[in-house]
Parts: sequence; C-alpha cells; structure tokens
Amino acid sequence: MITLLQYNGAQLFIQTGDATMNIVTDLLNRKVADKGEAGFTTGAMEHLQNGPVSVYAGFDPTADSLHVGHLVSILTLARFQRAGHRVIALVGGATGTIGDPSGKSEERNLLTIEEVQANADRIKEQLSSIIAFSGDNSAIMVDNSDWITPMSIIDWLRDVGKFFSVNAMLAKSSVKKRLESEQGISFTEFTYQTMQAFDFLALHERHGCTVQLGGSDQYGNITAGIDLIRRKAGAQAYGVVTRLITTANGEKIGKSAGNAVWLDAEKTTPYDFYQYWMQTTDADLDDFLRVFTFLEGEKVDKIMAAHMKTPEKQLGQKSLAQEVTALVHGREQAQEMARVSEALFAGGVKALQAEELEMVFSAAPRTLIDPSQVNGGVAVVDLMTRGNLAQSKSGARRLIRQGGLYVNGERITDEDHHITRDDFVDGSYALLRAGKKRQHLFQVI
Repeated sequence: MITLLQYNGAQLFIQTGDATMNIVTDLLNRKVADKGEAGFTTGAMEHLQNGPVSVYAGFDPTADSLHVGHLVSILTLARFQRAGHRVIALVGGATGTIGDPSGKSEERNLLTIEEVQANADRIKEQLSSIIAFSGDNSAIMVDNSDWITPMSIIDWLRDVGKFFSVNAMLAKSSVKKRLESEQGISFTEFTYQTMQAFDFLALHERHGCTVQLGGSDQYGNITAGIDLIRRKAGAQAYGVVTRLITTANGEKIGKSAGNAVWLDAEKTTPYDFYQYWMQTTDADLDDFLRVFTFLEGEKVDKIMAAHMKTPEKQLGQKSLAQEVTALVHGREQAQEMARVSEALFAGGVKALQAEELEMVFSAAPRTLIDPSQVNGGVAVVDLMTRGNLAQSKSGARRLIRQGGLYVNGERITDEDHHITRDDFVDGSYALLRAGKKRQHLFQVI
C-alpha cells in the first residue's frame, strides 16, 4: 500500500505499508551513493534491505541558512522517509559552536551560543519544507545540545574520550590535511569527530538509530561513530555516504559567481534560485534531475529525450528548476518564477508587476530619480551616463547606434530617444541594459 501526501504544494512523501521501497537500489540508480564501501559501510546494504530502520543526518547551524550543497543530504533523508524508514534530522546546536574541520582548510570563526541557536531555528524551518515532520511515519528533529551541553568535561573524558584512539584520530584525512598546513588544527576542532560520534551513540540509545547519512567529507566522522557504538554499546551501526556532486567541469555544487546559493529566500531570492538551476549545462542535466528531484527514472528519461531533440528550448533545465524550486519554496512560487523567467526571456519586462521586477533585479545597480525629472521625458543618453552604462553622452550614442541599448527589454535605435513616466513599469521602474550583461535599474520615488 502506498499513500501519497501533499506537502508544501508538492507530492512530497510516500509511506509504504508492509514492505519498504528498495532504498539501496534507488540511491544507486540516482548515483547519489557509490556501490561498495565508498557509499555503504560494511553490512549497510544488507541492513537496509532487511526492513525499516532508523537513519539520521546532521546539519550544523554555522550559518543562518542551508545552501544548495546541503540538498543532497536533505533529499536523501527524505528518500529514506518515502521508502518507509524512520528518519531523524539532527540540528547541531552544540557542535555548531565548535565547527567541523572536514573539508575546511582553515579554522572557523566561532559563533556565540545565541547566534548558533538563532541559526538552528532558521534551519529547522528549511528542513520542514522538504521533510515531513507530521503525519504517518513523521520524521523527528533533535538538537545535540540536549545531550552534549549537560555533560561536564570529566563526564566527557570518562564516558566518551576513553573510547577514542589518538592515533586513529590523527589518521583521519580531514585532520591530516590540517596538520600539514601552516595553520594546523586547534584542539577544539580536533575533538569535533568525538562529538559527532557521540551524536550517533546518543541517537542509537535514545531512538534505536542504526544508520548515519552524510557526504563523502563526513566518512571519517561516520566511521568514528560506528566504532564508538561498537565499543561502548556492543552493537553494529552503519553509514551511507553520498558522493560529492560536482558539475561536469569539476566545480562544487551551490556556488553562483563565487557566492553561495542559499535556501533562505531572503539571502537568495526565489528568482535567483530558479535561475541557478536554469543555468545547468546539458552535460549535468541528467545527473541533476536524478539527484536533486524526486522524479522517477522513466520520467527523467522522457524529459531528457524531449530535451535533446530541441536543446535550445531548455525543456530539461525548466523541469529541473521548477522541481527543485517547488521543493524549497513551494509549487506556487516555482510556477511564478517560471512565468517571470518566460516573460523576461521574451523581453516582456513590462508584463511584470513592480514587486516582481524589484525581486528579479534586487542585486542590480540602482538609481533613484525624482518624478519631476521624468514627467516631461528624460533623454536616454542622460540616464545611461548616470547609470554608468556609458562614460559619456557620445559613448552612449555610439552604443545606441551599435544596437546595444535596451529599455525594459526593447532595443532603442533612436539616439535622441526620451523616456517618459509611461515607460516605467507601474510608473516606478525602468531597466536599462547595455550589451548582454550590464544593466541598471532606475526607480522613481
């Protein structure tokens, strides 16, 4: 029996009845995890196929938002839930005050406890948009500060520290890389792996958790937890390690022009989020549709077949952008971003509402102008120089003659063209673009 639930405007959660979906096959088919020890620690595949298990993934609140790079772990946790397994999302209220050295070349700046808690609250909201924390087989959310903070240093050394070999800790790749660097590693970050391992043990004892999920950079921390459970509890635990998802060019996922692509709409607008996925290359498209959406393999195959017939229409990118945006921001927002994108692509800036234009071009350079300056019409060459789209009026005229100036998506060919209040979207906004990339937003106040 399969029950389909609606969540955040999307079909998000599948609960099975007597049997669980084969999560191992699903992860392998989507290439989320590699076959063998690199993707599943010893015995993990067999353990997962024996019935529902309890699995967790951790998210440290070292920033006030998760980013696109976290989506692999979030979606994989949701896949376990869809397959009928019990999932636990751990927010590191305690470990977030320390910082994980894995994948980091230098020491993190320590946050205050208040900053970490505020970040944790935001992250909990973001996880709730993709993972179902209510209804049948609901996920649970925990904070490791509940069991780490009450412990004294003596308790920690006696009950946790004695189970760790310093030799083994030094052999972890994340530690070795830092030791070889000029900066080295602090004792604070060096002990991080003991804290994450203790999380696994605490969840094993409190919730019967037997599987930890994490990225390839977490392999050492995951195996440390497995070892701690074996030594202290005499039980077997397992790890599922998701592969590092990169572009065909070897670039890490989650960066746009060097900046992180956040899940928080205030840090990365839904439009910019949508456009990030629209910029996916054809070489990455098939991979991303499988990893970052819940679309079944057959559906992905059909999308790719249609896309390759007319790649210039970007059917694959549109499917990817709509699916991921719907998961993070809701289906209604995804549809709105698709509409806005289509309007802009067609040059129909005037078809947008003022608030939509404000959102889309929030990061664009902007000049505020008085209504009296435009009511009688203002020369476009004057606006070009004011907006630094041209260094001089003669340069502005030359650009117009070359066909390189656009006002609200429409090419301007008249060097003496004047812009009136009617040319401003909702009487407030006019977008000037020079060439393909340089643009400036003028706002009447």
